Parts: sequence; structure tokens; C-alpha cells
Amino acid sequence: MKNYPETATERFDNAKFHRRYCISFIKKFINGKILEIGAGCGSFTKDYININRNITLTETDKKNFDDLKKIFKDYKNVKVTNNTIYKETGNFDTILYLHVLEHIEDDFAELNEVYKKLNKNGHLIILVPAYQKLYSGLDKTVGHFRRYERDFFKNELVGFKRIRLLSLDTMGYLLYSLNKIFFKNENVPSNFKIFIWDKIFTPITLITDCLTNYKFGKSILAIYKKD
Repeated sequence: MKNYPETATERFDNAKFHRRYCISFIKKFINGKILEIGAGCGSFTKDYININRNITLTETDKKNFDDLKKIFKDYKNVKVTNNTIYKETGNFDTILYLHVLEHIEDDFAELNEVYKKLNKNGHLIILVPAYQKLYSGLDKTVGHFRRYERDFFKNELVGFKRIRLLSLDTMGYLLYSLNKIFFKNENVPSNFKIFIWDKIFTPITLITDCLTNYKFGKSILAIYKKD
């Protein structure tokens, strides 16, 4: 996404506990030659980076692109581009869309292109915001075309075979719902709210997500394999 709000990038970059929680579910699927679409300021990348991995990060927002170049300038195994999936050359073993697919207007066309770029037995990993009824000023501000329902992530999606589908962040759902009701004019949550959600409620979410069998939460994580 172009011109992603700098404030949102900086504040959500502080949600380290939440990111590491999400990464814990996908680490074992991140292998081989990796492509992360819309890497932002590298928030998720920092939690799975490994010097033995060949990683390509894409980012179309100019500031985020420049920041990525600076952050990973000493990593010879990391390449940063401002391409979209359509302009990336070569094929990959893992392709990640971590809070990115919702920014893409034609998500099905995007996923069809991903299918062409993913190697056989490779993994597509998608993390998106859940429940369209939660769509708020924040979603609009950061350029979300939509939030997603679990039904979107069918067992077979544009040729991919689903191997995992999880709903995460039950407590985040509660907080986001309350925020939408009482702070409807707020576009980006404050640093204090991010801190409360990440450091206090996310540890509780680890328990409540498990109790709900990962079928309810503010985010949806889907993992697919190309046979």
C-alpha cells in the first residue's frame, strides 16, 4: 500500500508480544526462499529472520521502503524491493502476507499470481483482520478494503490446499469492539492503548484462544500448501 500512515506503522511496531505470538504458529512453515509482501518496517521480519534464509521483502510505501533498506542493510541474505507480486521475478518456497491482503483491492487476482510464483510444496501464509462488522475508522485510515470472514479461507483456495486455519486474539476482539463504540472518531489508537493490548491482554489471549479452540478472534491466520 502506498502512503501508509507513519503513525500507525510506528505504534503497531511496538506490539512485539502480539507479533511473536502470531509468528509462533508459522515459524515451522517458513522455509527456503522467502518472499514477504508488504513488509512495512520489518516488524514481523525481525521475528523470523535467519542469516541462512534467502529473504525478499517488498514494500510500495516510500518511507517504509527506505526504512527497510536501512534496517536490513547489513543482512546480505535480505533483498528489499518496491515491487508488487506481479513484478517479482523467480519463484519462492514461502510467501507471506502478514496484515497485507486486506490492503489489496483484487485479492483473488493477487492470490492467483501468488500461485504462479510459489514452488511445489511451498507454503502461503496469510494473516488478516477478522469480521467485517468490526470495520472502523482505523481500517479506513490504514487503507483496508475489507476485513475477512473465516468462510473466505476455504479448504481449496485458487488451487492451494489449506493445512491450517486459526482465529487469534479473542481479547483483541473485545478491545477493538469497545474501541469502535466509545472512540468511533479515533483513526489510530494511542501508544498507551497499544501497550495495554499487547502487554496485558495478549498474555490473557494465549489462554482464551486455546479455550475457544482458535475459532474466534480479531485476526485470522491461514496456511496453505501448493501440491
